[in-house]
Amino acid sequence: MIRWVSLSVEARPVPRPVATPLVWATAFAGALLLVAVHNLLIGPDRPGFALAGLSLLAALLGLCARFTAAPGTALLCWLFLNGFAIPPAGTLTWTGSRDTVWLACLFTASLVGTILARIVHARAAYRRVTAGTATPTAGSRDWRDTF
Repeated sequence: MIRWVSLSVEARPVPRPVATPLVWATAFAGALLLVAVHNLLIGPDRPGFALAGLSLLAALLGLCARFTAAPGTALLCWLFLNGFAIPPAGTLTWTGSRDTVWLACLFTASLVGTILARIVHARAAYRRVTAGTATPTAGSRDWRDTF
């Protein structure tokens, strides 16, 4: 027997985050592409634009990722930023204060994206759950009033 069910009546689950290895693979490819485009259009002597672009990439990846993906996403973006967006290209260096700020900026961007996604999904789920329940008015009777 076929049973017809309205799809909009049932509560839809909150979307599941994307697997962490897929987020990291996307961060690797996206950071590589962004730094290559940055070096072609702007040049390697202005890393601020590359940092802004990679922070935006980290935040966008955070929208679909788990919290555990944030450190790896930030580290992958920083590796491309440090290795290819500043001279000498292809050499990883560590300048204490600058690289600490860059890592913190990329990590914060990734966390902000993830937190924003969780808040949006939680609000949408709450609205779906509460939209189906009607609050009784003062003159209406509920089935619980009879017992």
